[in-house]
Amino acid sequence: MQIADFGDVRLHYRIDGDPDGAPVVFSNSLGTDMRLWDPILPLLPKGLKLIRYDKRGHGLSSTPSGPYSMGNLVRDVERLMDMLEIKNSLFVGLSIGGMTAQGLAVKRLDLVRAMVISNTGAKIGTPAIWDERIAAVKKNGIEALADGVMERWFSKAFRATPELELWRNMLVRTPAEGYWGCSAAISGTDLYTPTSGLRLPTLGIAGSEDGSTPPDLMRETTALIPGSQFHLIRKAGHLPCVEQPEEYARVLTQFIHDTGHL
Repeated sequence: MQIADFGDVRLHYRIDGDPDGAPVVFSNSLGTDMRLWDPILPLLPKGLKLIRYDKRGHGLSSTPSGPYSMGNLVRDVERLMDMLEIKNSLFVGLSIGGMTAQGLAVKRLDLVRAMVISNTGAKIGTPAIWDERIAAVKKNGIEALADGVMERWFSKAFRATPELELWRNMLVRTPAEGYWGCSAAISGTDLYTPTSGLRLPTLGIAGSEDGSTPPDLMRETTALIPGSQFHLIRKAGHLPCVEQPEEYARVLTQFIHDTGHL
């Protein structure tokens, strides 16, 4: 575990795999930390340099005063990658991490040679929906939203397993200001025009049971980028890397090979 201090924010990050390998950067969803990717990392091919980080307000990173903007989140990972001298990465982003991936590719194509946008959108929800959620967290904390979030995140079958508690606990232990601060970043983001101008190898991944970013939204967002690929993972919700890690890793590995990243 390491901390990168950028003054206004301190980011917790971790590097696994081959230190000299081709870089793959992972950016996780709202209400989770870098452990989101634990189920798939052992299933990926050897020879990759795997970089994970906790976005501001999440995990072991610091929680600056909210609200945050998507520009803040893009700038955070941009600075981290510059500090680590990482270029030409394959960037994997899920949910808000997928928005960060799109924003980073638009701003710094030298950092991203290919990207996987998973369970995300160029625009997610409406400002009214996010305003309501932000107000609820400020008033009653994340616990008040937790059960509804679990329904959107996971299939009915997964919600019946003991493992659900791991992800519910991760959500409710997220700093409230980090959660609503990042919610504000999602609320203020519309990437339809910038993303439609991107020209890089792109894979979109959706979960058939996703109640947060439904497959149609993922398909529409992926289609903004000419030549992109789309894959639907069945029997999975918003976090298919948790519910169906074998399939997720297989599809990601195929994309790594297809793009010549390994």
